[in-house]
Parts: sequence; C-alpha cells; structure tokens
Amino acid sequence: MNRILRETSTEYQTEIQLIQGDITTVKADGIVNPANSQLMHGGGLAGTLARKAGPSLQKESADWIQEHGPVSHSTPAYTAAGNLPFKAIIHAVGPVWGSGNEKVKLRSAVLGSLNRALELGLESLALPAISTGIFGYPLQEAAEVILTAVRDFSIQSESNGLSRILIVVYDERTASPFRAAWDGIFQ
Repeated sequence: MNRILRETSTEYQTEIQLIQGDITTVKADGIVNPANSQLMHGGGLAGTLARKAGPSLQKESADWIQEHGPVSHSTPAYTAAGNLPFKAIIHAVGPVWGSGNEKVKLRSAVLGSLNRALELGLESLALPAISTGIFGYPLQEAAEVILTAVRDFSIQSESNGLSRILIVVYDERTASPFRAAWDGIFQ
C-alpha cells in the first residue's frame, strides 16, 4: 500500500509528493530506474523492474547501449516499460558513493531524468532514492540533493510540462531522512 508522506504544489501547479511504498504500482506516466552505466538490470530496484517488465526491458537496454554507448549521469537512457503500467522507463545513472563529486553527479541524474521526461512528453514521473542502495549514497545527503533538485526543477518555468513529480521511497529507513529533508526544503 502506497502512502503519501508529504505533498506540495509549486506556484506553477506542479504537484510534488513524497510517497512510501512500491514504485512499480504508483500512478505515473514514467518511472526512473536507478541504473548502472551499462544498463545491466541485475539487482536492487533495477532487477525488480527487469523481472516485472519482462525480457523486453533488458533487450531494449542492450540495444540502447549498442547504439549510444554507456549512459552518463546527465543524459539518462529510456525504454518502453514492457509489462509495467508506464509509458516509459528512464534509466538514470547515479553516482557510487566515494567516486568523487557525488553531489553534482546525483543532482545531474535527477535533473537529467526530469528533462528526459519532458522530452518524452510525460506529464508525471516517479523517482526512487537514486544511488542509496548498492551504490551506497548516505540517505540524508541523497534526500537533500534529490529533493532540492526536484524543487529547483519544478519552479524553473511555468511551462515545464510535468504536472506531478513523485519521489517514492520503499521503507521507513529511507522515508525518515526524506521526510526530514522535505521539511527543511519545502517548508
């Protein structure tokens, strides 16, 4: 069961929500997959998405890599969603903690995902806690970077096209630092 933990609207009527639950079941046009640069969807949320989407997801991802090369932080890849109820999956490469310049790389991955959603004509996008799983990004720091990037993006232009941005966290361990960061950023 998905629970709305926090929500707000910007002056340009972009609705932003913090949700605890299963990102694969939220109502959104697109979803962000926290991917690696080679789009090998083996573990974590990427593995879950690959299983739920079916084999077409890994095939399209391999085709993307063959055509475009490795995915960068600022320019996410995208594929269809296979068996999942989304128009697209945006594959964002967040930083591995300890790789250097992590804050800039994570902000770039979030903004790149939001901009890719605009390019694809999506009206709503669900983002997970990028880089906080196997990439080891500390939750409190990641929450601040992700939420600040979403806020900055949502207020940059009245014509940005995304009417809903959902930040979806899976468990209470992740929800707690995201709530704390939200209260400092959106209040």
